[in-house]
Amino acid sequence: MLWVLLIGLVLAVIYLPGWWVRRVMHRHHQPENRYPGTGAELVRHLAERYGMEALRVEATTSGGDHYDPVKRVIRLSPENHDGRSLTAVTVAAHEMGHAIQHADGMRLFELRQRLAGMAVHAQRIGLALIMAGPILLLLLRIPAVMFWSMAAGLGMMLLVTVVHLVTLPVELDASFGRALPILERGGYLREEDRPAARKILRAAAWTYVAQSLGALLNLAVWMRILRPV
Repeated sequence: MLWVLLIGLVLAVIYLPGWWVRRVMHRHHQPENRYPGTGAELVRHLAERYGMEALRVEATTSGGDHYDPVKRVIRLSPENHDGRSLTAVTVAAHEMGHAIQHADGMRLFELRQRLAGMAVHAQRIGLALIMAGPILLLLLRIPAVMFWSMAAGLGMMLLVTVVHLVTLPVELDASFGRALPILERGGYLREEDRPAARKILRAAAWTYVAQSLGALLNLAVWMRILRPV
């Protein structure tokens, strides 16, 4: 019964916030022509305003809306790149917030970037080491080998959790420390749209809250499984 509840909790934490995010974003994609400029045009305008002429913006059909600090390009989904909706403008400002973080040399942003590339490989290696533990015990009949294999695997998965935790303040700053002030003080938002824009930015942050909680729960599950070993 406990495992059923735990699995249900993990699924709820991972999928319900994502469903809510998609719902909020979709709702404010209408009307499609609410603003005079597209998300891409807002990025270009802000890049010029902040002296970031090297920054580019392009449409993407994979990977979602994101800022690539290596190539210094903001990638937006087609509906946000070419759209003139509240969601398009707000998401573009959020990604611009990341570009500004990069330009300002924000330490947490730079730390997140260094860890992010490691985390992708760490999760795969971690799972492989955990699975390899019992096999190594059968082959070598040395309990210490299994212990250190599983310990290393859990350590790799802990790194993934740390990356997600570092991501949270970075995302919140991009939304409410950078994007929202830009939109409000710059007069880019209609007055009546401000509460909805805050909701969109909050929804974007919830994506990373879900990932962080999911990573923590995943680590907790493996620690519980391996505790008797």
